[in-house]
Amino acid sequence: MTVLDNELQNLLAPVVTALGYELVGVVRLSQGGHQTLLRVYIDSPDGIKIEDCERVSYQVSGVLDVHDPIAKEYTLEVSSPGLDRPLFTLEHFIQFVGHQVKVCLARPISGRRHFTGMLQRVQDSNVIVSADGTEYNLPYDQIDKAHLVPSF
Repeated sequence: MTVLDNELQNLLAPVVTALGYELVGVVRLSQGGHQTLLRVYIDSPDGIKIEDCERVSYQVSGVLDVHDPIAKEYTLEVSSPGLDRPLFTLEHFIQFVGHQVKVCLARPISGRRHFTGMLQRVQDSNVIVSADGTEYNLPYDQIDKAHLVPSF
């Protein structure tokens, strides 16, 4: 997570929490040129409906307009984490031990950056994933992206 992503997370978490939701995470995606997509993931024990996204979007838009943390044009999108829920924090990894995950690292470990397998445990600041019959010890600070792999 970049410094700006951390700032956005810290700026938006109190707003989302005050509305009764969990802020799962914030992602900035470049859409080419000068446009950015700012995706805000929210959740609640009762699930997320479109009305929840609209409510959070309205409040978050106001906060972003006042603080103006993104220098260029952006599109705001508020959504539920979905079945392929992104994992942003060590707490998320702990919560989903025993689930299938896909993890992409910033730098290769054992000659690879992509791991899909069973999330075994979190130990210290490492995420242990069993993939292809081998347990991999993935440093949390090297994880670029991670999400659950839905099972049907």
